[in-house]
Formats: sequence, structure tokens, C-alpha cells
Amino acid sequence: MQLLIGLGGNEGDVLGAFSRALAGLQSHVAVLARSSVWRSAPEGPAQPDYLNAAALVETEVHPVAILTLCQRLEAEEGRDHARERRWGPRPLDLDLLIAPGLVIESPVLVLPHPRLGVRRFALAPAAELAPDWLHPRLHRTLAQLAAVPEIAAQRCERIEGLKA
Repeated sequence: MQLLIGLGGNEGDVLGAFSRALAGLQSHVAVLARSSVWRSAPEGPAQPDYLNAAALVETEVHPVAILTLCQRLEAEEGRDHARERRWGPRPLDLDLLIAPGLVIESPVLVLPHPRLGVRRFALAPAAELAPDWLHPRLHRTLAQLAAVPEIAAQRCERIEGLKA
């Protein structure tokens, strides 16, 4: 199964956190591709801009197990879900975004990510890697969703390639 994982963060060495997270992922999944890094306006309380990216991975592991791995990698970078404010600053955020044709509704995971279709900072890197993937709920490709005028107008600009 192929899966897109979103990476984000705005505290500390975010690019270093991305590199360490990708290395941690590679010990459990095949990382097939990495998007560019994008800078985006934060949602929520006043805070620095976010850096965002996406990784295309291939795995035989169930997405809930990948989510558990992602949460461990976030904790290794200093993220504490219990103490942070909703949409507040964080050193690393890893989100399972979408897998072709897969819909999961469970108490621990909703896939595709419930806000993927409205967030340029998630759609832009995702569409860079898999523009033709069809969102199974919205019935549009990632490229089509990223081009919706309200989404395209959100501040989010490509800044560089994501290094291994």
C-alpha cells in the first residue's frame, strides 16, 4: 500500500526534525519520494510560520501501526500532545494524509485526513508527489483540490527540496 504522510513543524530545527523523522520512517516503510519544503501561515494562536512537506511511502503495515510510529517519532523530537495547545507551535507534526482508495473511520485514525481537502499546506506537498490520486470522499484529484481558488489563495510557498 502507498500512503502520503504530511510533515510539519515550527519550533526548533524543523528541517533536522524532518530528516530524523524520515530516517525513522525508513526503518519501517519504504520512503519512495519526498516533496519540496513549503512555508505556510500558521493556524491558531500567534506563532512562527510552519514548514511543511510530504513523503510518499510504501508499506504492508496497517495505517494505525504507521500512526503509532509517527507519534513515537514526534515524541522523540519533543512533541507532547498532552501539553500543547490545539493548533499551537510544535517541533514536529506527522499526519497520515491519504492512501489510494482507502477510507478509515476509527477512534484513533480517520483517513483521508479530515482536513486534507481544505489546507493548502497539506495539499501542495501532497499534490507535488501524487497529483492524480483521487480523494475518495471528495472525488477530485489532489491536483484539482490544490487548484481550488480558496485553497490556492492560502499563503503557502515552496522554499526548497527536502533532503534525505
